[in-house]
Amino acid sequence: MKNKPVVLLVEDESSIADTVLYALRTDGLAAEWVATGGEALQCLQRGPVDLLILDIGLPDVNGFDLYREIRPHYGLPVIFLTARAEEVDRVAGLEMGADDYVVKPFSPRELSARVRTILRRTRSPGTDQNGAAPSGRPPFVIDTNRRSIQFFGQSLELSRYEYRILEILVAHPGWVYSRERLMTLIWDDPEMSLERTVDTHIKTLRAKLKAVRPGLEPILTHRGTGYSLREDW
Repeated sequence: MKNKPVVLLVEDESSIADTVLYALRTDGLAAEWVATGGEALQCLQRGPVDLLILDIGLPDVNGFDLYREIRPHYGLPVIFLTARAEEVDRVAGLEMGADDYVVKPFSPRELSARVRTILRRTRSPGTDQNGAAPSGRPPFVIDTNRRSIQFFGQSLELSRYEYRILEILVAHPGWVYSRERLMTLIWDDPEMSLERTVDTHIKTLRAKLKAVRPGLEPILTHRGTGYSLREDW
């Protein structure tokens, strides 16, 4: 029997922690809880963790600062929790490499669903003898430490901007990101670049994905004024 994925919840409010732990464990995950950044570091040193749910407002350290300390040593996905809904905080978290950002109050069941979606994407899915991904498992595997992405087990040769575009779209299948939004999240000086630059990078990304699996329908779709990853991926 395969081991259950281990999720570490770092949250100082016990009432929130109780409901989140119940939702995660009900969904078949091995969930652990600590209340401080110091305890989180100790827990990570003791054994492997597959995903981190990290509250920004911890009593001993800012969650962003803790993640900056953790990230160089542990290549695990993270979901930030916060009581603040300001866009600048969400952007800061995503720019740091966070996989998702959840604002309190939130539904524990929805959070658990987001956890499972990220785990399906980031845990190595392997392939069957025909080279296809196992049923229900998206074929993207992201290594944030090496800043690389595998598609059906094959590493993609990506530029800096191609990597960041694909990383963001894979993190939120079905979400539509406008050209302006992608440039704000990714480019150092978005005001100095043309929005059509995004179109160029999307075009090359599509070509690289098609080269790995020529028969697939377009995975990166143009919807309205922006782009998204198809929800079935």
